[in-house]
Amino acid sequence: MSSSPGSKHFASQADLQDKQVSFTRLSDNAYAYTAEGDPNTGVIIGDDAVMVIDTQATPAMAQDVIRRIRAVTDKPIRYVLLSHYHAVRVLGASAYGAEHIIASEDTRELIVERGEQDKASEIGRFPRLFRAVESVPDGLTWPTLTFTGKLTLWLGSLEVQLLQLGRGHTKGDTVAWLPQQKILFAGDLVEFDATPYAGDAYFGDWPHTLDRLAALQPEQLVPGRGAALTTPQQVQQGLAGTRAFIADLHASVSAGVRAGQPLKAVYRDTYEALKGRYGHWVIFDHCLPFDVTRCYDEVSGHADPRIWTAERDQQMWQALEG
Repeated sequence: MSSSPGSKHFASQADLQDKQVSFTRLSDNAYAYTAEGDPNTGVIIGDDAVMVIDTQATPAMAQDVIRRIRAVTDKPIRYVLLSHYHAVRVLGASAYGAEHIIASEDTRELIVERGEQDKASEIGRFPRLFRAVESVPDGLTWPTLTFTGKLTLWLGSLEVQLLQLGRGHTKGDTVAWLPQQKILFAGDLVEFDATPYAGDAYFGDWPHTLDRLAALQPEQLVPGRGAALTTPQQVQQGLAGTRAFIADLHASVSAGVRAGQPLKAVYRDTYEALKGRYGHWVIFDHCLPFDVTRCYDEVSGHADPRIWTAERDQQMWQALEG
């Protein structure tokens, strides 16, 4: 391998450069808060209330989202939706003062099972994404309202469908869909010019879940990372790029497992196989060790992701990059 992150720093600990934030208007009712590949936040403005989709990683970071919302509406922020359980998506929730924090029942199960470990793991991997981490309240972010499959909210005359369309990035993935405007907030099921993190993924299911997203025929889409996709053509590119990455990584790892190769060899070969096509995507070097490790487990018969702890992170990184 010509170059890899292990010879430098663990994960993204050395990533200290702030990104340029954009607040993109998709319609009178929908906005995307994006930051050059950092985690995105979606905003839905109904007749009488606002919904925020994914919160930023700390209450201090959420204040910038709130400031931008207040520049376009004074309606109360009544709902926060957690697209999944990862700390970088949920720990800013307290800043919004929402009446309801909504998540799938599967997401709540994951918070119960592994929320504390995941919090420590994520903060250790990528400190810049947890600016002013001391502003996070003690404990975890708990949903006050959970659902399975589908939940429809009416923000006045605006229909908002919260949908579980299948497993992919996690088992609890939830999207927000505005059927009247064909705008989809996809969470980390879709990325654009950013590497999918798949350390808690279901590789066998993810492509089928993307098929169900595509079947909605969204005309605009807010990915979990990367710029808002504001035309049907861009939406297709986002879906196709995410699908290709997942498929290519799964194919490479599967071939290595069939050949009886150990994880480190499979990682080396997969890194080389994917670097040319995807190496320029944001956080490629950060994600790939976690992605290959999870895929190796799944292909080897471990149906569900193992819990990432700060200690396991370091052990994995040392084994693959040390």
